[in-house]
Amino acid sequence: MPVQSHLVELERKHHALETELTIALAHPSSDDLKIAELKRKKLLLKDEIARLKSAERLH
Repeated sequence: MPVQSHLVELERKHHALETELTIALAHPSSDDLKIAELKRKKLLLKDEIARLKSAERLH
C-alpha cells in the first residue's frame, strides 16, 4: 500500500475514533475504561500518522 493511501486510511480511522470518543464523552453513563481505550487508540494513530508524514518528508 502506498504511503499516501495508508496515511489517508489512518486519518480516516483517527477521525472515526474522535467521533466515537466525542459521543462517549457526551453520555454520563459511558465506561471510563472504554473512554481511556479510545483515547489510547487515537493517540497511537496520531503518532503513526506523524511518523509516516515525517518519513515521507525525508524521502
